[in-house]
Amino acid sequence: MTKEEIAAQLTKEVSTRFNLPESKITPDLDFTKDVDADSIDFVELVMELEDKYDIEISDDDAAKLITFQSTVDYLYDHVSKRS
Repeated sequence: MTKEEIAAQLTKEVSTRFNLPESKITPDLDFTKDVDADSIDFVELVMELEDKYDIEISDDDAAKLITFQSTVDYLYDHVSKRS
């Protein structure tokens, strides 16, 4: 899976989950500042990503997933390791 494919899937997930137009989802989108996601929202997003990509995201790693791009990079690194 390419970074572009992951970004496209994540864009749809974030758009739906946080009721944001896809045009507002940029690489530097900050989940805590730009989306106003509370901790429960973020935990639910992480759980959804774990299920979707069949990976485990530790609490330490989840704390680093601040921006859209950092999340895409993380998913790419961990999904590509399985291949």
